[in-house]
Amino acid sequence: MIQISYRDPRPIYEQVKDGFRTLILTGVLHPDEKMPSVRELATQLAINPNTIQRAYRELEQEGYICSVPGKGSFVADAGDTAALRKKELLMRLSEICAELRSLGVEESTMLEYIRGGKQHD
Repeated sequence: MIQISYRDPRPIYEQVKDGFRTLILTGVLHPDEKMPSVRELATQLAINPNTIQRAYRELEQEGYICSVPGKGSFVADAGDTAALRKKELLMRLSEICAELRSLGVEESTMLEYIRGGKQHD
């Protein structure tokens, strides 16, 4: 389900979080589906339960999952999470574009990259 790479420069909790986010947004995990328990997943991935707990906490803050005391964590409604993720990514894109403008990059160059016509400069 979730793969951890020790060569990945991102912290492990971010890899776990991104892995679940992808599974939720692509529909592999369905709304109201029970997430693996923190202990179960920590054992499966051979990592500290606190790492899983942090990933779950951030997923909940971002609206991807919801916790039910005594029951566990469950996938939230994918429509809501997809909209949240789109908004988050567009905000990041806006920040990146603003920074590129301040560095003198032309809007036409940025559009080429966005359209996928340009790979590297």
